[in-house]
Amino acid sequence: MTAEVRRNTLPVRNPRTGEIDYHITPPTADEVAAITARQREAQKDWAAAPIEHRAAVLRKWAEEIDKNRKAIVKAESTDTGRYRIPSEGPDGVIWSIRGWADSAPEIVKKAMLEGTSSTVPHVRYRSQLKPYPLLGVISPWNFPMMLSAIDAVPALMAGSAAIIKPSEVTPRFVEPLMETIQKVPELAKVLTYVVGGGETGQAVIDNVDIVCFTGSVATGRKVAEACARRFIPVFLELGGKDPVIVTENADVDRAADAVLRGSVYATGQICYSIERVYVQEKIHDAFVDKLVKKAEQIELNYPDIHNGHIGPFIFAKQAGIVDEQIDDAVKHGAQVRTGGKSQNLGGGLYMRPTVLTGVTHDMKVMRDETFGPVIPVIKYQTKDDAVKLANDTEFGLSGAVIAGSEEEALELGQQIDAGGISLQDTTLTISILRDAEKTSFNLSGMGGSRMGPASILRFFRKKALMTNTKPPSDMRNIRELPAA
Repeated sequence: MTAEVRRNTLPVRNPRTGEIDYHITPPTADEVAAITARQREAQKDWAAAPIEHRAAVLRKWAEEIDKNRKAIVKAESTDTGRYRIPSEGPDGVIWSIRGWADSAPEIVKKAMLEGTSSTVPHVRYRSQLKPYPLLGVISPWNFPMMLSAIDAVPALMAGSAAIIKPSEVTPRFVEPLMETIQKVPELAKVLTYVVGGGETGQAVIDNVDIVCFTGSVATGRKVAEACARRFIPVFLELGGKDPVIVTENADVDRAADAVLRGSVYATGQICYSIERVYVQEKIHDAFVDKLVKKAEQIELNYPDIHNGHIGPFIFAKQAGIVDEQIDDAVKHGAQVRTGGKSQNLGGGLYMRPTVLTGVTHDMKVMRDETFGPVIPVIKYQTKDDAVKLANDTEFGLSGAVIAGSEEEALELGQQIDAGGISLQDTTLTISILRDAEKTSFNLSGMGGSRMGPASILRFFRKKALMTNTKPPSDMRNIRELPAA
């Protein structure tokens, strides 16, 4: 599109060039209502089918994603300005689909309870799981494809239909992904994507029965308020300010590797990225020296997207936020040991891994979510000090401990107020996707676990059916007794 772009289209910026080279046309509110009405009708048959049938349909979708991976990777690579992570994106969704297709039937079977009442022995009960008819997903820009599907796949397995509104910052992947959905006609009736900004997100919320939102605290609050007005449940996976504690007995070299990777992977644009580092004072200097040397070996993927470790900021506004945090830290006495503010390279905004020392909890870089490759390091004396510092935050998404032993790491990890704690490493949360449950603490989210069996069970309304095996009591049994 050129000058004839319709007035209601939204421009999309290329993160590597800074140029507007793509446009999306959001549906109107009436169009969203019409789409969801058709999905509601189709969901009745989808939910009525055996869960094994839904699994088979979703496996067909996984096959179509695999066939169209080249186009999907190209689109998401353009969306994000990086190649390696998008090249693995289809595999992540395929893995999720096949994993839930394998595990969901048994999880649901175990949740179907049946037995005799422990308080009234002549009453038998059985449970019924009724899926919410229609899920609305509003997903972020940092991992466009994976985070658009992470909640939708278990919901579809449960028997819900799903409408997904990904971020307007990274919408290019939708077109090739929708091609794969259309190749599976039965799935296309109950799964669709719509592109647009906040108005489109509101239209989705207005027409669904349950919402999953991943994004910032500020937007999450608005989503929660909109859902509360409609009295529908909402699951929020929000920001983080994840700490790592490095103890005196830790392997310094291993700790530096883990902290660096956990801080700068995907240019730090991950909700569970390490953003606060607490190092015991006796090893602080040695740790920082190693961290700086390792950070200086990280290469930008400019000018060649196929070479280098980290790419540009996906969202140009984010570069300004991170720059402001660095400025504020330096203004209040922090030292930049390596790296520094963002730089414009070929129109894209890049930042080298930036290690800060001399930081305090009064600085923005230690209070606000950064979402960039910045590593602020603070020294501590005692383990109690480290735990207090780690818990001095409004967030509670994840955290980590790297210690001299697993037992020492576990002792400290149990004291950190966050939902997912990595021990002897960082950012291990994704490894438990279908296995263990975790919730987000404080401002990092609400509504239950998207990990483990709860991930699928949250999409069911739970119903109890009770049978009295004896004749009902007659009215004499409930008559008021005469006063003494």
